Amino acid sequence: MHRPEPAGTGRDRQWWIYRTLGAPDQRDLLFQHWGKHAPPANLLAMQAVLRTMNFLAHARRLARDLTRAENSDALVDEAEQVAQRIKAYKISVIRLFGGDLEHAVEAFSPVNSNGRQISPDQMVSALTYRARHDETLTDRIASIRESIADSGFGDTAAEPVFQTIVAIAGEDDVQGARWTALADRVGKTLDGVVAQAEVALHRAVRFLRYEVGVPVAWLVPYPQQLMLLALFFHHRPDPGRRSDPCPDARFWSTSWSTLFVGGNAFQLRRALHQLGAFATGRAGLSSQGQYVQPLPERFDTEDGRVRAFLLWELNHLGQRHGLDSEPIELDDLLARSGAAACRRVVTGIRDASSIANRIVLPTPPGTPVRDALLDLPPNRLRSVAVSHGIPPAALARLLADDRDGFIRERTATLAGLEQEFIQEIGADLAGEPGRENIL
Repeated sequence: MHRPEPAGTGRDRQWWIYRTLGAPDQRDLLFQHWGKHAPPANLLAMQAVLRTMNFLAHARRLARDLTRAENSDALVDEAEQVAQRIKAYKISVIRLFGGDLEHAVEAFSPVNSNGRQISPDQMVSALTYRARHDETLTDRIASIRESIADSGFGDTAAEPVFQTIVAIAGEDDVQGARWTALADRVGKTLDGVVAQAEVALHRAVRFLRYEVGVPVAWLVPYPQQLMLLALFFHHRPDPGRRSDPCPDARFWSTSWSTLFVGGNAFQLRRALHQLGAFATGRAGLSSQGQYVQPLPERFDTEDGRVRAFLLWELNHLGQRHGLDSEPIELDDLLARSGAAACRRVVTGIRDASSIANRIVLPTPPGTPVRDALLDLPPNRLRSVAVSHGIPPAALARLLADDRDGFIRERTATLAGLEQEFIQEIGADLAGEPGRENIL
């Protein structure tokens, strides 16, 4: 707010912010940028708030503006209130005397409990900061995420990228390590470790896309899976698909199991040890103690088990057909629309949120999926429905407007097909103790 007014429309223009005066609804967005030409008189530059002469100049400009002559006094009063609120705003400051950057970061972590959440990579980035380096660890992580997105996989969260760097550095506790110890381990070999992590992550992404069939990043059931795969490909860059089918089976088994549910640090640490031993040829992999989660009842893409189901359905059902019987470009549609591409077939019932009530079928704007399907000729309707995993029994219910029956029939079909696939890949997952096998 102390910056001078920038010339032209350069980069510094982003710091020149205006407050709209006289807005009819105070719930509107009142602050904005203005970089085209001289702003109208009802836009108060925030820099003028801290400079008395600039504020008086703005008040005079309001008084001279013929288009706002009738309410210029009210606009000046509003500007004074804005200025008073900003100048009276108190910023909490805690001063730390002595120490170094490490002590400052350690102290900041608990002090900031009610402020903006600082991610682990940002904490380690601060601890490993050196003035001679142009990029921090956070910058490097952002660069890796951009390169993964550029490959067509979409946006990847910073957490699995950071955890991959930590795991390759030799740390087995990627969730709860002490910042200073972690920064000391990573900081000594930061450049080399980050470069190795980037290569391993791209190998993992290629494996997910072309071997497992994960078209976009948001469909990965659990972010820890990307980290574990990257660690595996770090140790074994070319495992050989024919002789070593374990990575894809491991991916599916962890997608259905409870391994990553709730972010259990102990289970993740054990998985890191097991995968490291397997990748280096010291041991095999086992799913002992993991239990299959049942088919989710509700469609919620925040749930990793739901994403696992969508991913399985995407691969198992194969090519989907649109209303014109032409193939749907699923990868592009899922990349563009995300979870919104999975649309409800029927509405108006209690179980409309069921996961079996979703298919990926574009329709004309404003046309519900059910109406679009029922408008098709019978032969085309059957072929389109089959391509979307709607069995004849469920289609008959849909035609009869038995919406609950449609969901029951499709749920039973999808659950059975998913169970067959789990058994085919040989995932040795048990039923939950004390209850029947949920497969």
